[in-house]
Amino acid sequence: MTRAAYIATIVTEGARLAAVPADALDRPVPSCPDWSVGDLIGHVGRVHRWATAHLAEAPDKPTAKRPAPPDGAAVLPWYRESLDLLLAELDRHEPDEPAHSFAGPVTVGFWARRQAHELAVHRWDAQDAVHPGDVEAIPADLAADGVDEWLELFVPRFLAMRDEPIPAELVGASLHLHGTDEDQTEPAEWLLRLTADGCEVERAHAKGDAALRGPASDLLLAAWHRVPLDRLDVVGDAARAQAVLDLVHVT
Repeated sequence: MTRAAYIATIVTEGARLAAVPADALDRPVPSCPDWSVGDLIGHVGRVHRWATAHLAEAPDKPTAKRPAPPDGAAVLPWYRESLDLLLAELDRHEPDEPAHSFAGPVTVGFWARRQAHELAVHRWDAQDAVHPGDVEAIPADLAADGVDEWLELFVPRFLAMRDEPIPAELVGASLHLHGTDEDQTEPAEWLLRLTADGCEVERAHAKGDAALRGPASDLLLAAWHRVPLDRLDVVGDAARAQAVLDLVHVT
């Protein structure tokens, strides 16, 4: 995806999050246990400001901690300001400029991508809480790119952060993910294989211990533990597939 596409996603999904009605802020978020809608909006605002600080500082300087959001309805204008600060800071930089990140040295483009996916998933969370049963899917190309990001960034990172080794029974486990959207601009297929030291990922059609097939939006939401596996067409060892996904939890 292009930088323009990521920025457009941030603008669109950010505006939708900012437009959540104030009287819905106390509603629970089913996909994020222990959070209210207000908590979720505050979380995303904090992440925007954290990303903005990473972008604003020189790559060799430490980055400020995430500021706490205000309580109650004040979180909505505070979130809007957080979004505007992020967009303004992204606009100040070329996408290939070096930048800070929690994953080490990156470019500014990393943050445009990361914030686009942060918003796409959390917009889904908020919409599911405010309008249950009437939630819009994440656009296919964006969701497929989100699966790529999950496999490239979060899976190896979370496996490396584990206090314990990957369970012996899961070493060698493989999972094939297959997006079935007809309007996909590129093939959306991946193979994830766990190793004793982490994982191997390839973008290819290949046989795994289990295959998860469905719209890219549902693949991404299942990877992020937003929807159950029975939302997808699961072929092969479903329990093994769930065990692999359970090794990586992203809020």
